[in-house]
Parts: sequence; structure tokens; C-alpha cells
Amino acid sequence: MALSWLILLILLIIPPTKGNSDSLKGCLQVALDHAMAVRANVYSLGNTCRDEMEKAAWVDCLELHDSIVTILNQTLDYTRKPSASDVQTWLSTALTNLETCKEGFVDLKKADNSNVMPLIFKNNLGVLIGNCLAENKENYDSEKRSFPPICLSSEDRKLLRYYSGVVPDIVVAQNGSGKYKTVGEALAMAASKRRGNKRFVIYVMAGVYVENVNITSSRIMLVGDGIGKTIITGNNSVGGGFTTFKTPTVAVTGEGFTARGITFRNTAGPQNHQAVALLSSSDCSAFYQCSFEGYQDTLCVLANRQFYRECDIYGTVDFIFGNAAAVFQNCNIFARNSPSKINTLTAQGRTNPNQTTGIIIQNCKVTAASDFAPYQDTVKTFLGRPWRNYSRTVFMKTFLDNLIDPAGWMPWRKGELVPNTLFYGEYLNTGNGSSTANRVKWPGFHVITSLDEASDFTVEKFVDGDYWLPGTKIPFKAGL
Repeated sequence: MALSWLILLILLIIPPTKGNSDSLKGCLQVALDHAMAVRANVYSLGNTCRDEMEKAAWVDCLELHDSIVTILNQTLDYTRKPSASDVQTWLSTALTNLETCKEGFVDLKKADNSNVMPLIFKNNLGVLIGNCLAENKENYDSEKRSFPPICLSSEDRKLLRYYSGVVPDIVVAQNGSGKYKTVGEALAMAASKRRGNKRFVIYVMAGVYVENVNITSSRIMLVGDGIGKTIITGNNSVGGGFTTFKTPTVAVTGEGFTARGITFRNTAGPQNHQAVALLSSSDCSAFYQCSFEGYQDTLCVLANRQFYRECDIYGTVDFIFGNAAAVFQNCNIFARNSPSKINTLTAQGRTNPNQTTGIIIQNCKVTAASDFAPYQDTVKTFLGRPWRNYSRTVFMKTFLDNLIDPAGWMPWRKGELVPNTLFYGEYLNTGNGSSTANRVKWPGFHVITSLDEASDFTVEKFVDGDYWLPGTKIPFKAGL
């Protein structure tokens, strides 16, 4: 025990060296050992919660710390042969989980008077994970990515036809014509029926499914009958007493998730504040021709590598948010009428310069939703605001209609200092709202003019998509 604490002290004091695989393994092992001790401590704190609100935030932290231990185990599982990109992605997610744990106490207004929160974070786990991120950075930067990341299965390469050629494993039909009437029932059966690494296909027929769904199994594919036809809807919200992490109508954590032709909806309304329609922390998850409908915090791209193609996203405040590496291509982004008189399309949550994360909007269209068009002159709409110090968001070759405020971006709160460490970029956008002449004068705002710089934010380079997206059979553009 004394030796392990000595090693921990050395790792905290000495800056990490980069590129040494043995040093990286040692860093990961110490982080894992510490994470397991922290998790045990978190489990022991349940009886110290003062009320149900504080307990709800603590329950989130249990789940998130379990996930951190799983992630660190993955990075050390060399039978899976993780690439440097995999390791950097997963370590980014581990740090995001710590922030999400904290955020639950903030959501429920328990951060300033919590017995539990100070005890959960009275440790150096975030520092240790950050050291491992720095340790692996050189490997990540130099990796040629000559092999697929682990999200790609050999089974994917056998799918020669598009979705219409995929025979579903389970059919869900609200009218009773299928074996299952709810998505939740089908998922419970999928967990017991799926074999090997093959994608498990669940066809959800047209209908309105009022349920909250949690997808933890890997390589699940949900196929619906189209936007506005197959609808999964719920109404959990922070205003209703939930943490943001527990508001999603659909939450996905199992890796390799795909969805096509489904509407994900949260009907809590703008008066109930944060209310997520879909939350994804699924690595190598992809969404095609789906709709995400809500107001504040509609779509949570929480963590890992994600891709969205030809999707519709509706909302008001921070309605695309999180700390994933997420690319949106050919999507429609609709701002709605906000009671606060301010709309922000994005709120990206990067906390460490070595995290691989950011929100990339490419070849999309930003316009007013039909309920907002009559009021858009009375509401200011911005491209985003910095949720965390290293917030990173880029709009590329996207149509920005005249609802976008000339400043483009806003501080997290009015009058608040903006961190110099953020990165906001715009590249070859079009439309009446695309002029950068009167944009903010922040050091972290960039009008990108270099093709090479813009290429860093493409599917190929930002989410390794040219390796794993072909297996999903979802169309995509690897470059600009």
C-alpha cells in the first residue's frame, strides 16, 4: 500500500514524459488502481446524502465511476489491440465522466451544500487521467491509423447491401403485429439473444412509443420507418427533478450503436430547462435520417466518436452539447422560439487541451423552425458559447441564415470573461448569417482560411470515420 501511494505521488509531481509505451502502461495502471479506490469510496457515501436530490446526483456518480473503471481497463486490454486514437478517445471520455458527475449536483442545486460532492472529488483521479492523456499525445499525433479502430467488426464487412437488405432480428410494433410492443422490451431480449460481434437489428415500426430507453448493449441498430413516423418520446427534465444525465428519452452507452429513420423527442418544454431527447456516449455511434426534438439541451453528444448524417435537430439553449468528438454532415439545425430571448446552438465541454473532442458542423443548414420564424427578430441566436475552458466548435461550409447574430458567439454568461483557450472556427460558410466581419474579437475565435487546417476537422481525421463508418452503411464524406 505504501509503495502504491509513493508511485502515485511521483506521477503527480513529475511531468509526464511522452511516447514511451512502458511509461504509458504504468500511468494507466496507477490511474486504474486509483479509480477503483475512488469508486469504492463513492459507493460508501450513499448514507451521507441529505435528501433525495443529493442522492439522485450521487447515483449518477456511481454509474459514471463504474464507467471510468471500465474505460481504464479497456485501455490496458491489449488483447483488443487499442490504437493510440482509441486510448486518447477513451481517456477523454473518462475525464468527461468526472465532469458529468459534478454537473448532476449543479443541476439539482446541491453543489454548494452537498455532504457528498466534496468527498467524491477529494482525490487526484482527474490529474492522473490528464497525465495519461499527455503521455499518449505523441503516440496519437504520430499514429498513421493504418488499422481500423476496435469499433469495426469483421461482421460489418460482410454487410454488402444497405439497410433494406438487412433482416431484423426483432420487430417492435405498437399495434401488436410484432412480437414486442415497446423498444425497452426488445432491448431486454436483445441482451440475451445476440451472439458474437454481429450487429443486432431492431426494426421499430411506425408509432409513438412513450418510454425512456437505456441502451447499454454493444452494436445495436435501431431502424424506424422515418422521421415523424417512428417516434420515441419522453418528458424527463431538470425542472422535473432529474439531473441532466437522467433526462434523456433515449440514452446510449453501448459501443457501435446505429440508428436510422427515428424521431427522438423530449416534450418537457422550455419552462422545464434541461431536457434531453437523446444522449450518446457510444463510441463509433452513427445516426442517419433521424430527428432530435426538444428545447434546452436537446441532443447530448456526451463522449467518444460520433457521426450524424441528414438529421434534423431542434432546440433553443445549448441544444447540441457535450464533450464527444462529433461530426454533423448535411443536417438541418432548427432554432426554436426561446423564452429567454437567447438561443445558442452549441455548448461544447472540452476541459483538457489533450482531449480529442469537439463539435463539427459540416455542410449543414441553420435556419429558424416554423414556430420561431415570426419571432426571430426578438430573439438573439448564436452559434455557441463555451461551456468549458477548452471548448471547441467549428462550422464548415454550412448555410447560416439571417437569424445568426452578427457577433456569432457569446460568453457563457453575460459579462463573463471568455477563456483564451477555447477554439471556435468558421470556414467557407454561406448565407446572410455567415459574414465574419462583425464576429467576436476573442483570441480563440478563428476565421479558417487554410485547407489543411480545415481538413483537421473532417470525418477522416477528427473521428477516424473512414475506418469504421463504412461498416455502418451510412453515407458520409471523409474530407471537405
